[in-house]
Amino acid sequence: MKYLHTMVRVTDIEASLDFYCNKLGLVEVRRKEVPQGRYTLVFLAAPGQEGLAEVELTYNWDPEAYGEGRNFGHLAFEVDDIYATCRKLQDGGVTINRPPRDGRMAFVRSPDNISIELLQKGGALPPQEPWASLPNIGKW
Repeated sequence: MKYLHTMVRVTDIEASLDFYCNKLGLVEVRRKEVPQGRYTLVFLAAPGQEGLAEVELTYNWDPEAYGEGRNFGHLAFEVDDIYATCRKLQDGGVTINRPPRDGRMAFVRSPDNISIELLQKGGALPPQEPWASLPNIGKW
């Protein structure tokens, strides 16, 4: 058995691609437009992980409201420097819902409210300001 991908539905494909690619750093692997089904599939992966573990963004052309399902949980990505990653996301306008106070873990949300966990590669980094003093914001 081989893990392929996780699918998340998105309401604004451009905002989602901006978040996942420009801010989070994933790359678009492939795209499939399905006019008869009125949807678009965009497959993303961390650089170098193409074909190993992907995120499938599903954009239905007809507007639809999606509820937040707590049973989904989150997507998790390992990062080389959690502080630099959070700074880049914050500079791009992304709210850091759970700052990396411990130098190991942070949470953000996508434009469609998908919870994204960021985990420091290897061991935790030493606590660092301003992150060590920041409170949680909203849900994560």
